[in-house]
Order: sequence, then C-alpha cells, then structure tokens
Amino acid sequence: MTSSSPSHAPVSWDGFATAEPAFADTVRARFRLYKHHVLATLRKDGSPRVTGLEADFRFGELLLGMMPNSFKALDLRRDPRFALQANPGPDAEMNDGDVRVSGRAVEITDPQLIARFIEEASPPEPFHLFRAELTEVVRIGLDGEALVIRSWRPGQPLRTVRRTGDDTPPTDVS
Repeated sequence: MTSSSPSHAPVSWDGFATAEPAFADTVRARFRLYKHHVLATLRKDGSPRVTGLEADFRFGELLLGMMPNSFKALDLRRDPRFALQANPGPDAEMNDGDVRVSGRAVEITDPQLIARFIEEASPPEPFHLFRAELTEVVRIGLDGEALVIRSWRPGQPLRTVRRTGDDTPPTDVS
C-alpha cells in the first residue's frame, strides 16, 4: 500500500470471506492441509520471534490457540501484530501454493466463547485464545515458470501479479 492509499481497519476472517469468498476458500484449504504452521510475533526489543502454531477456523474467525504464558502469547498481548505462514509442506514444489496472513491478534476473554471453543475443539487446558484481525492475505503459486501472487487487503480489490525469473518487470493482471 502506498502512503497515499487510505488505510482500512483490519477485518475478521468472516469479513475477508465475505469480501473474497473464492480466495478465502483457497487460503483456508491451504491452511487445512497441515496441522502446524509458523507464527511470527514481535519480541519486547522489536526483533522477530518465529514459532509453531495450530490455526483453527471456527465461528467465522481464524483462531490462534497457545499455551498459557508462552512467549508468543506474551508477545501478542504486548504487541498484537503477527504474520502466519501456512506450513510449506514436505518439498519445494509449491504444488498447493504458499499462503500467509498478517494482521493483529486480539485475545478472546469472553467466557461463553471460550466455553464454546472448549466444547467444540477440546483443546488442552489452560490456554490463550486469539482471533485474527486481518490486514493482508497473500497466496503465491506457480503457473509454468511464472510466480502468480494474489494479495488482498481490507477495502481493496484482490490483486494478481505475475513475475517471471527473467528481467521482465512484474505484470499486474488484476
């Protein structure tokens, strides 16, 4: 986003899925291929922390659960910015694409919602539960020798860019 672009508030998973249903289905399916993914948070000193995490799609939300007082939970309580990278899989072929989401993680403290999550998901207790407020969703896939980068931000249309491995500049094909 350029500095002249208006900024839009983060949205829930459901808000993203309403704006771009087919893209949301593709991203959710990619996350569901594997149980564990990679979460990036910010430490107190601003340096990145990268850890494993299970992501859960439930109640129209992308939910992030973690052990009590884990470093990643403490990071998110202090600074809610995060990026979540889908597990890339067992090889480098990118057959299912490369997917990541980023935004803000907001801790869920509503006892009824937590009880509902426990009833449906049966997580190990105790735990912290965060919902993702999305600011960007990206999928990178291959089309022959070209990378196809699809990205979405709240309030903006889905954008598709093709890049090749030569000196040709990227092509916006949105």
